[in-house]
Amino acid sequence: MTDATAVADIDDTARPDLTQRIREAILAAEFAPHQRLIEADLSERYDASRAAVRTALMNLAGEGLVERLPNRGARVRAITVEEAVEIVEVRIGLETLVARKAAENLTPEGAATLAALRAEIERTAAAGDLVSYSRANQELDRLLRAYSGHGTASTLLERLHAQSARHQFRLAFAPGRAAQSAPEHVAIIDAVLAQDPDAAERATRDHLSGIVEVLRGMG
Repeated sequence: MTDATAVADIDDTARPDLTQRIREAILAAEFAPHQRLIEADLSERYDASRAAVRTALMNLAGEGLVERLPNRGARVRAITVEEAVEIVEVRIGLETLVARKAAENLTPEGAATLAALRAEIERTAAAGDLVSYSRANQELDRLLRAYSGHGTASTLLERLHAQSARHQFRLAFAPGRAAQSAPEHVAIIDAVLAQDPDAAERATRDHLSGIVEVLRGMG
């Protein structure tokens, strides 16, 4: 190995976006549950070194998206319905905290952004545009984490959302689900816009408790 190659490998391993790119591919169902993730194939796909791919897979294993197999590399980890229920139950505590903090810390700029997103959620749900509706819901989750200013809860929630993303995707496309969940999301937004922490917590808890019941019905 030349010095130039060694430097390239070091720089490549340090690239922070490779983990994110593979994570997004898993969440977008470009890799199926239990599908093997072969380092050589990923290296070619992402134009990255094997060392960088190995590091990214280790990162994703730490997040629960990938599982390492003894002497067999890695594969996409499948989350059972039972695990998904447990994840949502943990999210209830964290997301109610985040909603409270977002209501307490909301700025005029944040309020304007949330109001626009509220309209987008109602529009896409009414139009039956489930792809855009799902994206709007993901953006709501992201904004509430950002507005809460609670770094620890936000970091934990990002990992939990990633682990249960496949089940969230199935929920979003279940018949009649958008008509039920859209008013729940609107209620959360309205409570945050009113800067009412108690109402924000209550609306968030009601929404997530409903998700738990739907997931249990999928088991």
